[in-house]
Order: sequence, then C-alpha cells, then structure tokens
Amino acid sequence: MTRQTAFDALNSLLGQRATRSKSELEQHGRSETHFPAMPPDAVVYPKSTAEVAAILRICSAHGIPVIGYGAGTSLEGQAQSPQGGVCVDFRLMNRVLQINHADMDVSVQPGVTREALNAELRATGLFFPVDPGANASIGGMASTRASGTTAVRYGTMRDNVLALEVVLADGRVIRTGTRARKTSAGYDLTGLFVGSEGTLGLITELTLRLQGQPEATAAAICGFDSMSQAVAAVIDTIQMGLPMARIEFIDAASVAAVNAWSGSTIPLTPHLMVEFHGSETGVREQAETFGQIVADHGGTGFDWATRPEDRSALWSMRHNAYYAIKASRPGSVALVTDICVPISRLAEAVTETQADIAASGIAGPILGHVGDGNFHAILLYDDQNPAEVASAAALSHRMVTRALDMGGTATGEHGIGLGKLAYMQAEHGEAWDVMQTLKMALDPANIMNPGKLLRQG
Repeated sequence: MTRQTAFDALNSLLGQRATRSKSELEQHGRSETHFPAMPPDAVVYPKSTAEVAAILRICSAHGIPVIGYGAGTSLEGQAQSPQGGVCVDFRLMNRVLQINHADMDVSVQPGVTREALNAELRATGLFFPVDPGANASIGGMASTRASGTTAVRYGTMRDNVLALEVVLADGRVIRTGTRARKTSAGYDLTGLFVGSEGTLGLITELTLRLQGQPEATAAAICGFDSMSQAVAAVIDTIQMGLPMARIEFIDAASVAAVNAWSGSTIPLTPHLMVEFHGSETGVREQAETFGQIVADHGGTGFDWATRPEDRSALWSMRHNAYYAIKASRPGSVALVTDICVPISRLAEAVTETQADIAASGIAGPILGHVGDGNFHAILLYDDQNPAEVASAAALSHRMVTRALDMGGTATGEHGIGLGKLAYMQAEHGEAWDVMQTLKMALDPANIMNPGKLLRQG
C-alpha cells in the first residue's frame, strides 16, 4: 500500500496532472533504440519548482523511484523505469525565463527544447549552439551532458551551462553556480549535476551561455575514396587551426540510406560535411583553405552552400540520418552506440570498426562528429534472430573495448543509462566508487533514477 498512498498524495497535489493512464505509462516506458519497454507506475506533470520539490518529498517518504523525463530522445535508456516508480515529465515547465542580452546568457526551465529556445532568441542576434540533432529538451541535454554537430567549436553542455537550480531527493532546492563567467568559490556543483542523468536530483532551471549569430555562414559537402582520407583531411584542418563550426562524416552506407530517404543523389562514398562561421572575409578564406586541404587528400565534389535554405537542407540530411538508416531495413531494431577516441586514433578506430561490421553479417552504417573524435554506429538487426542479436551486442562491445584501449571513452555523448553500465569500472576504476559515494550522500535511499549510471546495491 506504500506506493498507493504516495500516488494518492500525488493526485491530491496535482489533480489531473498525475496519471496512471496505460497509454501514458507505455509512452514513457519506450526508448528511441533497442531497449524493451519499461513503464513507470505513474506520470506527473509539474508546473513549478515548488511542485517538483513536493513530488520528491512524497516519493522520498515512501521510497519510490523518481525518473526525470524531457523529450524522450535519450539513446541509452536513461528515461526508462526498470523498477517502476514515478516519471516526472517536464513538458509543462517550458518557459524562457530571462534573456540577458548584454551578458549573452539566458535562464530557462528544463522542458524548453533547443529549437524552441533558438526560435525565442532569433530576434536578439544570439543563439544557443549545442545541437545534438534531435529536438531534445534543455534539461535532458544537461542531464546527459549532450553535445553534437557544433561541439568542435562551441563545446558540449558542460561548457555552456553556467548555473542550475536542482531539487534533491529529499525535496531540498539548491542553486549551483551564478551568471558570472568564472568562479573560484568551492566545489563545481554545476559540473557535478551536468551529466548525472537524473541520479542526483532533478534540474528545474538552467542558466546557459549564448553566442552571437555569425555575420556569415558557409557549409559544404565533399566525397572521398576512403574514410581514412576523410579523417586525414580533418586532422590537417584541426592542426592548422581552422575554426570549424561543424565537421561531420558519413560513410557510404549512410549516404545510401540518406539518398533513399530524401531523394538526394550524393555519390556512394564516404563524405565530410563542414560549416564555418565568422565574417564574410573570414569565412571565405577558411573555405578556400579547407578546399585546398580536401584536394590534397583526394576529396571530390566540393560544393559550398551559403544560402540559408541550402545549408538547412544539408544539415537536415545529417540530422535525419538515423531515421533514414532505420528505414533502410524495415522492421529492424537499432542498437545505436557511440564512442570517442583521441583524434590521432580516429582513422584507426573507424577503419577497424568498419571491418568488424563488414565481417559480422549485419548492417551498421557509421557517422559522427569527426572534429572531436566521436562517432556512432547504427547496428540494425532482427530481434527475432538470436544470431543477429548476439552479433550486434558483440560488435557494440568490441567498439567500446577498442575505444578504451585507444585511450578513449565508452560514450562521447549518449551517456551511460542502462546500456553502458558494464564499462564504467573499466573506464573509471576506483573513481566509479567515488561517484557512488557522492550518490549515497545526496540520495541515500537510491530513489533518483535507480539502475542507471552507477553500481547498484
């Protein structure tokens, strides 16, 4: 009866904004990728920090798990409920609270999506640069320490969150950080909560660093005979100090899927997609230099796009690549995995991964944020075929161990969630125990998103 008592209290607090509707439970138990459905016992929709604090006090008193939920776009099962509990959906906390033009920062509620935020900022001449592709919520992006196509220039969420308001497991509300651009005052609690995947508390407000809209923008796509040539061009570009805003690669299998999905006619070879931001003169000079580097490495089909609609079409292809790849094998399940290695090992990591996938007998297009050593494989398999299920899992495992052996990480941006728990000990050693100590200090009853990121028990 403990959980029923808590649900009754949540109903009294929120009325119809607390639900146990089967359809809503199922919606909040699904994943974008291969994880089976894991629905919560209830879903709540708070409108304020005070309501979030009250929800956590109720759940804490009854020992009920609490799972934060943004747009549901996480890829490692972060928002699923393996132990049931209460899913806190932040879609109603979606306001832009304060735009500070002179200081180039903004305060928002966690349910604001990145596209909605940038639409709100459009008239100010400012924008929020972190672009993971999906129209994720800002709170979810902070919780998973998201990055994306622009990280090579503007950094990840770690670099762009100045301050947070967080509700802890016992209902206490704390603020971390300030609007100042630097501080020497105590522990970096903002950094602690960014990337904690909701295991330490629920973020209810964020202060973000903004950037000025560039005077000029130019994007391009170019093909190569091999992925190693493409990566070599990127390494030269980085070493020359060219200030790329984005630089992505897609392999030939990804190109084929994108062509079929969008009707484009990109040649079926590995491609780089690049974008530069700056002044008219600066962008033109950067484009010319990059063009010379591409030519030196055998690149072909080099074509610049400066009109907004052309650039939008180019990046829309990249952002929709996941759905295009999924559609290339109807009915398949996607195991989406990402690793990140030092740039000097990237060509080796990609080449070995491609060979491994080719020998496996299942499809696995590769694409990624080549400018920071991060790439993804989308492994498509028939979940009714045990051999394919095992093959996909083995491929993902070898990708991670390969990255760790090269001095990299099990995940560059997707996070740990349920899917990458098995690698935390290998990557962090005793530091993982320190994370557990911090978790127990802030959440001794282990109600905050249990089963994710940290060792259980």
